[in-house]
Amino acid sequence: MPVKIVTDSVADIPAEVIAELGITVIPLLVRFGEDTYHDGIDITTDQFYEKLVNSKVMPSTAVPSMDMFARTYARLAEETDEILVIMLSSKLSGLYNAALQSVELMKGECRIKVVDSGCAVMMQGFVVIKAARAARDGASLDEILEIVRRELPRVEMRAAFDTLEYLKRGGRIGRAAALMGSMLRINPLITIKDGVVEPAGRARSRAKAIDLLYDFAAGYSHIEELAVEGGACSEDVDFLVERLGAIFPKERIYRSRTTPVIGVHTGPGLILVAVLGDK
Repeated sequence: MPVKIVTDSVADIPAEVIAELGITVIPLLVRFGEDTYHDGIDITTDQFYEKLVNSKVMPSTAVPSMDMFARTYARLAEETDEILVIMLSSKLSGLYNAALQSVELMKGECRIKVVDSGCAVMMQGFVVIKAARAARDGASLDEILEIVRRELPRVEMRAAFDTLEYLKRGGRIGRAAALMGSMLRINPLITIKDGVVEPAGRARSRAKAIDLLYDFAAGYSHIEELAVEGGACSEDVDFLVERLGAIFPKERIYRSRTTPVIGVHTGPGLILVAVLGDK
């Protein structure tokens, strides 16, 4: 029986790829006051961003219960005897720990390995896709684990967002820093390094930020996979995909939407480029 691959909704893998490769996705939770939504199930990305902009309540995020993990493992154990779980960076969320601890709750004979990806968004998604393709082709759990370990150092991303307001609202930065960013129209750039979000520069305009995202991808000597993601900024995503078509086949560029869990902290203007490749 083929190995079953499990990940979380923050991996931002396009729905058609999830269906094609039989990937199981654990949804994180988004809360607006007393209302709780399962990411991508009870609320769509479009519905979330509309609510984010219009709601007076600042949303929050939460990790699903260990029972959800255990029930997922038990269901998959009816179809396989090996499961690989690839989770969002443990330095960004308690998701990895919940996934790991839930293994002990699962009843049934099944070998389960839980991997801390140390990343998120399509950085994580590329590795999950690689694992799922290997599983489809008949690789064992140990063989897939080796593929994951080999590919994780080869993924990287750059992201830009057009306002610091949502970071301020979420209490992630002080009011003065948010005000300065607003006044100077700074577009911060970020990346994920060693499992945590790190600054990766700043641009004085949206156009310049998109230039820097292009330059990041163009700096690779070899690109195996490329993705462009956005929150509620489809025109910017389309523009960047067209531009990146000069360095990578446009029809092979993944277009994805950033999960509401990410959007809570970055707002609707988030746009990012993720690469699997070699510098």
